[in-house]
Amino acid sequence: MTDRIELGLKDENAGCACCAVPSNTEASTPTAASSSSEEVLVAGMTCSHCVSSVSEELAAVDGVESVDVDLNAGGISRVTIHSAAPVDPAAVRAAVEEAGYTLATSQA
Repeated sequence: MTDRIELGLKDENAGCACCAVPSNTEASTPTAASSSSEEVLVAGMTCSHCVSSVSEELAAVDGVESVDVDLNAGGISRVTIHSAAPVDPAAVRAAVEEAGYTLATSQA
């Protein structure tokens, strides 16, 4: 097992996202002044399909740029909504409910 397979990654910036070095860090780093992040808690998600459903509905809300989900299967999951400006809370609630889940209140 001494044979190596050439993957064709000749450029030092080529590779997967976890080990590639960005060639222009200014372009790859979002500016804090032009973006907003909001966290909501969602109850009832148990799997990647649940995450996909909630992410898809939230991404369709006006102004939402991306959605990150920290899944806590069967518990309360933390959903981070990234947008250029704050998103209407009623629209967030409606999107989560359209996906079949409910917003949870903080347990703290």
